[in-house]
Amino acid sequence: MTVVIKRSQVPVWQRLFPFLAWLPKVNGGTIRADLIAGITVALVAIPQSLAYAQLAGVPPYYGLYASFLPVIVGALWGSSPALSTGPVAMTSLLTAASVMTLAQFGTDQFYAYVILMALLSGLLQIILGVARMGVLINFLSYPVLRGFINAAAIIIALAQLPAMLGLKLEHSNHFMIDVLHVVEHSARTHLLSLAFGLGALAALFLLKKFAPKLPGVLIVVVITTFLSYLVGFEADGGTVVGAIPQGLPSFSLPPFEWTASVHMLPAAFVIAIISFMEAMSSSKIIAIKKRIKWDENQELVGQGLAKVAAAFSTGMPVSGSFSRSALNLASGAQTGLASVFSAVIVLITLFFFTPALYHLPKPVLAAIIMMAVFSLVDVQVIKEAWKASRQDGIAAITTFVATLSFAPNIQNGILTGILLSLVLFLVRTMRPAVVTLGVDENGVLRSAKRYNLPKLHPQITAIRFDGQLYFANVSYFEEAVLYLVGEDKELKEILVVADGINGVDASGVEMLRNLIDRLHKSGVGISFANVKENVLEVFKRTGLCELVGDENVYPSVAIAITSATRKLETAKAETAEEDGEPLEETVNGT
Repeated sequence: MTVVIKRSQVPVWQRLFPFLAWLPKVNGGTIRADLIAGITVALVAIPQSLAYAQLAGVPPYYGLYASFLPVIVGALWGSSPALSTGPVAMTSLLTAASVMTLAQFGTDQFYAYVILMALLSGLLQIILGVARMGVLINFLSYPVLRGFINAAAIIIALAQLPAMLGLKLEHSNHFMIDVLHVVEHSARTHLLSLAFGLGALAALFLLKKFAPKLPGVLIVVVITTFLSYLVGFEADGGTVVGAIPQGLPSFSLPPFEWTASVHMLPAAFVIAIISFMEAMSSSKIIAIKKRIKWDENQELVGQGLAKVAAAFSTGMPVSGSFSRSALNLASGAQTGLASVFSAVIVLITLFFFTPALYHLPKPVLAAIIMMAVFSLVDVQVIKEAWKASRQDGIAAITTFVATLSFAPNIQNGILTGILLSLVLFLVRTMRPAVVTLGVDENGVLRSAKRYNLPKLHPQITAIRFDGQLYFANVSYFEEAVLYLVGEDKELKEILVVADGINGVDASGVEMLRNLIDRLHKSGVGISFANVKENVLEVFKRTGLCELVGDENVYPSVAIAITSATRKLETAKAETAEEDGEPLEETVNGT
């Protein structure tokens, strides 16, 4: 089980400088393990960062810059020791889709807005982390997330078709139109580009299947770059990575425009949430496998600071990478130093090896992206969601369709899913189960209707309400109780088995006051059994206990039934005495 650290358990100095908690534990053994893991991850991160920069619509070196300082900051200020921060496919796509509506693809303005998006989404994550709002992630249901990821993976893969085919096409405001343009211009396919792209895709697949321990991405990049140089791919009309500036990235204040920032805030919030979902998934797995604690709010701060660091170092929005984190963990990473070593390898590459990347074909980068997202497509998850709950299935399918329909503005797809899941939640909780209970041969309370059980007593009906009594369902509860009264003329007592009621709000309290009053006027009593402690506290604070009568709030169903039965028999006896009728002998108090 993953243990999430509470705020009170963490000293202030550790929240400000979390790396001070693990830095003293570093020794020769951990350094050796972290160095191996760091080099291993860097060999994969370098070609991936170039590919994801292409996906985000920025020059390839933006990806390398985002794999340097942000990686170090994410490792030092995060809470998960093996989490690998850097460019990732989903965040890159969201970034390109969000900025595309504000600036023309491939322009300096577009690049400036990508940097601004890194700043805004990072600041939002920091604010959420400092405010201890990591629980907000729970509003994104798993079916909605999987519906979005499936659609986004398809969009990412299809978006690589122009690069794979060697086509240079203008981007429109609708993704499906862009796909149709690719089909219309397929006759102009650059065959050598297609050969490099398909060849790289096949090689990546075969290496993953038959030699998973080898750095497949690096091997493919080295071979295809060398082949590109030998055959004169660029001279033949192919597109290559080209010149990458050597040395450190330029550190400067991110370009800030107030109007653009306001327009970008909704998309920045979506990027902040979605990118953290990926980081959180990796952190949970790491915490389980290494049996360590982690702090989701501290990780929010760490990921936010990493994005801000990217904005100040000419980078793009980053996140915790699921695949590279898994590789980091499998390679034996012990502390955050593994990520620091990975960043150092990237820095060495920036200083000495960027010329070697000049002839890397862009179709190969497209193949790397495609290979990375193929594993994200999982239709079976949506089928399982449908089997578990029709509402969850509807939410997943709607999110999937909406994401495809809104593309390239895929953030609207996830927002649609979130709103729909909240609406479906309200609908589900507006009409929770109100079950009439009976006792079976074993003395167990069960649904009287489902199991064809008799009532507890001719004049007593026991019901169970499965849900929180709040503003959206109080009228439904009231109608259900009054229906019982109207249908059963002999009814004298309603017993509410309250172990399914998890809470009561002000609307619930007011409804119960009115209901108790109406029942008393109708000569029907009401009592409660198995009331949870938090609900009982509300009853006491609001005077409901006095209104119901403390003697009518029972600690168990058995006591409630016995007491209610005796009250009815006593009342019957008193009525008989007043009328001068002989009393009938009762057996076992009934």
